[in-house]
This record gives sequence, structure tokens and C-alpha cells, in this order.
Amino acid sequence: MPISRKDLIKKFRSLDFSGPYSGGRHQFMVKGKLKIRVPNPHKSGDITDSLLHEILRQAGISKDEWNKA
Repeated sequence: MPISRKDLIKKFRSLDFSGPYSGGRHQFMVKGKLKIRVPNPHKSGDITDSLLHEILRQAGISKDEWNKA
């Protein structure tokens, strides 16, 4: 199920990430030493399932943990 950028950021904040912060081509969110890139706000449409899956994989967040957040 696609998710909006705004909802993605809310979920990451509920998982103790801070940000988003500006940096290079993409904004990013931080939790300790972990830094996750956030899709650009000027892109139209929601974040697809496949992109969300890749972001969660890089963040080390399980689908179950994500759904509970």
C-alpha cells in the first residue's frame, strides 16, 4: 500500500528518527549513526511499496515493526 511522504516521516519519527534534514540531493532522517534518505518532496505521488520496502531494509526495520509504529 503506497504511503505519502508526510506519513513516511511521521512513522520514522515514531520510531525515534529525527529530521528530515537537508543534504545533497535528498533529505535524510537520523537515528543514532543510522542515516536514511527520504524521497524528494517535489516528486509527485505517493511512495511505492517497492521503494518503501527498500527504505525499510536499509533502516533495518521489519514490516511488523513498521506496521506497529
